[in-house]
Amino acid sequence: MSFDSIFFISCFLPLLLALYFIVPGVKFKNALLLVAGLLFYSFGSFTGLMILAALFVLNFALALYIKKGKTRRLGVVLGVVLNLLVLVFFKYLNFLLCDVFGLPKVDIGIAAPLGISFLVFKCISLLIDTYREPRSVSLRADKVLLYISFFPQVTAGPIARYDQFEQQLACRTADLETVTLGIRRFVVGLSKKVVICGVLGKIVDEVFAMEQGLDIRVAWLGAVGYMLQIYFDFSGYSDMAIGLGNIFGFKTMENFNYPYIANSVGNFWRRWHISLSTWFKDYLYIPLGGNRKGTLRAALNKVIVFTLCGFWHGANWTFMVWGLWHGLFTGLESLGQKTVKRLNEKPITNLLMHIYTLLVVCLGFVMFRASSLRDGIDVITAMFSGFDLTFEATLLLHRLINPRSVLMLIIAVLCSMPLSRLFNSKTKITMQLSLIGSLFLFVLCIMSLASGGFAPFIYAQF
Repeated sequence: MSFDSIFFISCFLPLLLALYFIVPGVKFKNALLLVAGLLFYSFGSFTGLMILAALFVLNFALALYIKKGKTRRLGVVLGVVLNLLVLVFFKYLNFLLCDVFGLPKVDIGIAAPLGISFLVFKCISLLIDTYREPRSVSLRADKVLLYISFFPQVTAGPIARYDQFEQQLACRTADLETVTLGIRRFVVGLSKKVVICGVLGKIVDEVFAMEQGLDIRVAWLGAVGYMLQIYFDFSGYSDMAIGLGNIFGFKTMENFNYPYIANSVGNFWRRWHISLSTWFKDYLYIPLGGNRKGTLRAALNKVIVFTLCGFWHGANWTFMVWGLWHGLFTGLESLGQKTVKRLNEKPITNLLMHIYTLLVVCLGFVMFRASSLRDGIDVITAMFSGFDLTFEATLLLHRLINPRSVLMLIIAVLCSMPLSRLFNSKTKITMQLSLIGSLFLFVLCIMSLASGGFAPFIYAQF
């Protein structure tokens, strides 16, 4: 089940909301959310639900041992290793066997559960936080299971910290204003996914499916289109998850902060997928030494972290290259951080830094989207040397470029900038206008979904 499915919007969510506000007391509300989370995840596959249950049993037992056991360090090391082995088994087994060791492919007979990477990272976060602060972490089976299976975050984050989540289980409020803002946030996210990405996705798929005839026009169209598509797809999911959390009284950390206005690659990662960046910073970058051991070591640590971040995204060399690409640029920026700061102080050089950042991010996303290194290199080559305009590309452009697609590209560019802050005033008139606008967007989304405009979230595969 997905947030942008007709069944979720018209059946699952309304029924859950009705029951949630009828059920008395936070204890029973939590129990209802737990059942809803398990039911929501079971729609993916019953096998996936069993794997989620097994991860819960394993990590809850390990967390109890880490909290009370004598060899706590051994417990956390064992827990991290076991969780990573689960991740490797489901996502990287055949990649390691075939692409790394040249062995035959193995059919394990079990599909990787939705959001397995996010599940594993939440479990690792639970274990490490329990190890670091055993007295402040309250472990109860129902709380831990709800943390792992909380349906707004279960398939693609944001990656919440257990201690922050657990505090809200006992005390939270969901008044009319909070619920209204949550619904509005959900509709905005749904609109990003269905209205904007529905158009951009078709353009990008057509371009990256071209086997021959790529030229500079379609290559840049596909690259920029995907850069916008992945932002609106994932920020849309995050908006929906945050909005759903607000409806039920939960506060969830922001996951995006207009990353395409960044003026350095490092600044981009402080604005993009913030929960994942924070996770890697807290549980990998800082334990590696962070920036405490000198500038050169900090740069090396960033290369390591981003390479592993790329590998986390999927079992393909394209993700490794994407991660290494970002690691190299963030590492170089660390080595020249005084120069980067000085360049960003002047308007002209700040603009150049902004262009540089967008170019680095765009080229990285080309490799991220490509099905193979060869395909990614072909698109990038065409972006800078495809001046011989081809008949195939011309036909494709005639098919793809129409008033609707041009309008969506313009809207996507405008909405990727912080223009919405102009409308964040909480006066009565702006609130009324925003609700009317949300209703209009919701109707557009339903019409699009009813006409078959459904496509899986990009990050659900991770």
